[in-house]
Amino acid sequence: MAGLTSSTIGRKYAMALSAMFLLIFLILHLTTNLLSVINRDAFNTASDFMGYNPFVQFLMQPILGFAVLFHFIMGFVLEVKNNKARPIKYDSNNASANSTWMSRNMIISGAVILAFLALHFYDFWIHEINYKYVEVLAPDAERFWPELHEKFADIWRVALYVISFVLLGLHLAHGFQSSFQSIGARHPKYTPVIKAIGTWYSILIPFGFIFIAIYHFITQ
Repeated sequence: MAGLTSSTIGRKYAMALSAMFLLIFLILHLTTNLLSVINRDAFNTASDFMGYNPFVQFLMQPILGFAVLFHFIMGFVLEVKNNKARPIKYDSNNASANSTWMSRNMIISGAVILAFLALHFYDFWIHEINYKYVEVLAPDAERFWPELHEKFADIWRVALYVISFVLLGLHLAHGFQSSFQSIGARHPKYTPVIKAIGTWYSILIPFGFIFIAIYHFITQ
């Protein structure tokens, strides 16, 4: 780990690996949450398993938490390093002609997403900690769907989720392809495929989460 983070190339490589781990997690997370729309009992069963399985709780969950923090911290570090490397900004430099707005402002979307994650953890993770380890309440496999459903009763929370997932989509639109490029996946044959997959991924994943939030709001 020290070797990966000791150079700019190493930091980019490490950040790309953490991004890929989070890309896989988003698919799994969306799949589980979509069950709340498809089948209430299936969602409760899946959530109960995830919430009480020791492997998930004490191995995968800490790894996920580390990956999230590592990815965002490394992003801020790279941004600072890049800014220091080019302290003089020329007036004639037309950045918009050479790159997209999102590629130039990944740090902004990342900061907003991080703030959203804080809300998301407060809504669900902190609640779980309180339920299981503070109040030490008895396991209830039927509680997960009502708890999720109740969270989206307020329009302001739904609006925050929608805005955050739109920004997540923009972040993914650049980050998906960038993560593959950082690990050396640059080839005329494969780059268009990676770009196409990244485009669809950055649309479908956020849309799925937005759909879930709106569904639970309108079915109150």
